[in-house]
Amino acid sequence: MRRLLGLWICIAFVNISFGQGKVSGTVLDPDGTPVYAASIYLPLLERGTSTDEQGYFFLSGLPLDSLRIRISGMGYTTVYIDTLLERRELSLVIQLEDGIIELPQFIVDGVSITGGLSGADYDLGSAHYIGQKEIQRFSYTDINRTLRNIPGLNIQEEDGYGLRPNIGLRATGSERSSKITVMEDGVLAAPAPYAAPSAYYFPTIGRMEAIEILKGSSQIKYGPYTTGGAINLISTPIPLDLSTHADYIVGSNDYRMLHANLGNSHKNVAYLVETMQYSTKGFKQLDSADDTGFDKEDFLAKIRLNTDPGVERYQSLMFKIAQSTERSNETYLGLTQEDFELNPIYRYAASQKDQINFKHQQMALTHIINASSFLDIRTTIYRNTFARNWYKLDKVNGKNIGSVLMNPEDNEATLSLIKGQIDGIGGLKMKANNRSYISRGAQSNFIFHFGNREVNHKVDIGIRWHYDEVDRYQWVDDYTMNEGIMQLYKAGVQGTESNRISSAQALATFVQYKLEFGSWLITPGLRYENIRMERLNYGNEDPQRLGTELSLRNNTISVLIPGLAMRYQWSDALKVFGGAHKGFAPPGSKPGAKAEQSWNYELGIGWEEQRWNAQVLGYMNQYNNLLGTDLSASGGLGTGELFNGGRARASGIEFEGSYDLLSDNTMRLPVSIAYTLSDAIFKETFESQFAGWGDVASGDQVPYISKHQISVSLSLEHPKWLVDIGARYGSEMLARAGRFSDDTPRTDEAFTVDVGINYRMTPQISAFANVNNVLDNVYVVALRPAGLRPNLPRTINLGLKANL
Repeated sequence: MRRLLGLWICIAFVNISFGQGKVSGTVLDPDGTPVYAASIYLPLLERGTSTDEQGYFFLSGLPLDSLRIRISGMGYTTVYIDTLLERRELSLVIQLEDGIIELPQFIVDGVSITGGLSGADYDLGSAHYIGQKEIQRFSYTDINRTLRNIPGLNIQEEDGYGLRPNIGLRATGSERSSKITVMEDGVLAAPAPYAAPSAYYFPTIGRMEAIEILKGSSQIKYGPYTTGGAINLISTPIPLDLSTHADYIVGSNDYRMLHANLGNSHKNVAYLVETMQYSTKGFKQLDSADDTGFDKEDFLAKIRLNTDPGVERYQSLMFKIAQSTERSNETYLGLTQEDFELNPIYRYAASQKDQINFKHQQMALTHIINASSFLDIRTTIYRNTFARNWYKLDKVNGKNIGSVLMNPEDNEATLSLIKGQIDGIGGLKMKANNRSYISRGAQSNFIFHFGNREVNHKVDIGIRWHYDEVDRYQWVDDYTMNEGIMQLYKAGVQGTESNRISSAQALATFVQYKLEFGSWLITPGLRYENIRMERLNYGNEDPQRLGTELSLRNNTISVLIPGLAMRYQWSDALKVFGGAHKGFAPPGSKPGAKAEQSWNYELGIGWEEQRWNAQVLGYMNQYNNLLGTDLSASGGLGTGELFNGGRARASGIEFEGSYDLLSDNTMRLPVSIAYTLSDAIFKETFESQFAGWGDVASGDQVPYISKHQISVSLSLEHPKWLVDIGARYGSEMLARAGRFSDDTPRTDEAFTVDVGINYRMTPQISAFANVNNVLDNVYVVALRPAGLRPNLPRTINLGLKANL
């Protein structure tokens, strides 16, 4: 009995001494709002819990000893607290910061162009960062919808799903996003950024961790296109600990989406595997009831080897490999005005065979070293390949489909054949737009940083060697229409329509210096591009490429691109900023084509306090020579040739602001507004061979630029649930150069409202629903490539999200 009593006393003593500590606390977001379902984990004890709706957590039965506490939440930077539990109770208040990647800042700088939310506020020019929390609000897979709250963007919709976006920045041309620099993790993402920049491939937005948009003078680091700006998409980072994420969404038109990833970090090795797969039967209607949708799959893997964290010269080596495939039953064939008014989502019978298939593969090997206390070096070797064949209707009875639909009265018989109302033997020309792309290179950044409490210096030096090419090997098949069904009449010979290789080799360097002292931040920079562009044309009579009709042309250009930006922090809340830089776009290999060059200016003012912020700026781009590209997507012949547009001017005003109407301990009601005024005009009169412009008179508006754009979003935020309402208006856009005061063809005004609802069922699982285009408004988004095209009608999506 005494032994049992003694044993009980010993156990009680141990329990009192080592197992009676308690830790509690509250986790808040940067605005002071409680964070629900934040993870609280003690790795040494393998104990954990999560916060409740008030952001509160509690752990008991802890040893009175040293503890390490990890606090993490989706969209926030992970916090580690090392403490000694000397007393029996420890109470904490932890405020998390928004963060993009849970890695040292010198690593973040390698994949980010803004440095995240804090960097976007700090950087010069107009920088925007869309983090994971914002992307998840509506769970968009359409980049056009994701970017709608960013001022200064001009977007022309096309297929309703954003598969091949047309994005411009600050009134640059939007055709296939060919006038902006698009990157993924800081690496050029277009299939052939120099030789053929049209983005028939665009990184899948649904698998991204964040999106960055950089405009103004600071973006000269990111070329070759420096006029409007740059967009960088940041892929899912490798997590710090074992983590699994999965989303599954179903919706209208048999929409299905699965996004899942798994990753972990050990002391010296880390990995991530990820997939995103989504598909739909489409919203457009064929009489044959054929599928008009798409099926797209992405697979990605990353593996990283690194030295021990915290060592003096930290190094890491990461290999990234990814593949994306798509089958899309999409067409360039639109509708006449009369048929659009009858049924805007109808598709003509002659588009039933239209389909694009592609495969995109990317590999990147990245080495990072924290070489010293003042020098970080990042080097990436990359290779991207892209093969696509867009098999689509090109001509009917020898006539371009665009001209037929724009002049239906003069082409009644041809239009009847397109509609399948009459039969025809041959005459329906289906072009196989078969192309393969290669993009490869190596780039290094050397970042020097030094200073003291009064003066800080940062010097960023970069160099990139790059090669890309596009190989066009196309042909045309002849089809018959028989009772509304297309049948092959005569197969074409491969390589007899377009049979040429265009390539570019470029050496680019830049240096940017940031000087911060007192209330001033001054950033001069200089970029240099040396580009050799070449085209080998084998001709349409030499499909074997024996060289019997070979023609060669080339063009070489060297250019210096300077920029200067300044910011003055007038007070803790008020800042004034401005800058000037040179804009540039490569001229192509066509003899006589000049490079696009401009001088660009901006001046703005910003105000930021805890509950509200606002920024307004004005910009002006003065073009010495504006370039246009002959693309099928813009109603042209698809030759890819560049055309000089002479002098032009683009100017505008950008405003954005947000205010929290109901900030308290548990609820928030933020409202945000973004407005863009754009005005882009030609300053010369000329007859253009570029179908997207037509004949131009001085003072004509540049087409497909919306003069007024405004977006408003309202969110009701509770720790367990979230309701988002987003509305966007865009004024009409001219379909070719002209005046709003005359009868130049144009799109409709566009107004849409989307609603998203998220409910956290448990700390790990959330339910999701959204309605796109709640009012089911119908409008013309474009009159190109051929005929009128509709917006996406009302769609409803439901899903579950899990983070384990």
